[in-house]
Amino acid sequence: MNCIIVDDDKLSCKLLEGYVNKYSSLNLIGVYNDPVTARNEISSQKDVDLILLDIKMPEMDGFDLLGSLDHPPNVIVVSGGEEFALRAFDFNVVDFLLKPVSYARFCKAIDKVTRYFSPKEPPKSGDEEIFIKKGSSLVKLKLREIVYVEALENYVTLNTGTDKYTIHFTMKAIESQLPSGVFIRVHRSYIINKKMIQAIKENSLDIMVGTATKNIPVGKSFRDTLLNDINVMAR
Repeated sequence: MNCIIVDDDKLSCKLLEGYVNKYSSLNLIGVYNDPVTARNEISSQKDVDLILLDIKMPEMDGFDLLGSLDHPPNVIVVSGGEEFALRAFDFNVVDFLLKPVSYARFCKAIDKVTRYFSPKEPPKSGDEEIFIKKGSSLVKLKLREIVYVEALENYVTLNTGTDKYTIHFTMKAIESQLPSGVFIRVHRSYIINKKMIQAIKENSLDIMVGTATKNIPVGKSFRDTLLNDINVMAR
């Protein structure tokens, strides 16, 4: 997994660089003390799988950097400011590490990236079943029964035609688990079941949720991917 470090603190970079080099599945391809340079490199390279990202930096902080990217790679925030944690999860980061970071805690975060985002074969068809906790019970759910997924801070809700399940996952983690032939990300906060689309508008789309229609926003950076993924017949 190719990763980069973005942190204006050179001592912190040195520590993280040592941790990365110890972890056999990580390949460090860049260390940046300047977030603007890092942002340009991330935009031009397609082989960055993970960013180890500080938040408080000059010119462009970590949140500004993430907000400037259309499709950011996996991100682990490494920050000295505990107050940034909740906002970090609004950006669907994989984990938040508070400085000073121990190697054991670092490994736990990398294990989470590996577990959630490693390629899985064969591709899912949507007929796979998962068990979701609801109250004190585990409820069986087919993936194709999910109509849409919505991000809620560091939680997501899985919405079917009749029910809603809230789980402690990031959107990136959920997106990697859902079959791309059935689901598509249309917004930073929404993934939808393509079979439920009823109409696509300028900045939103309508999907069927049970017997009702729900309007879902479509992010500007996701619209072209959506239109390329469906069959469009136009005059």
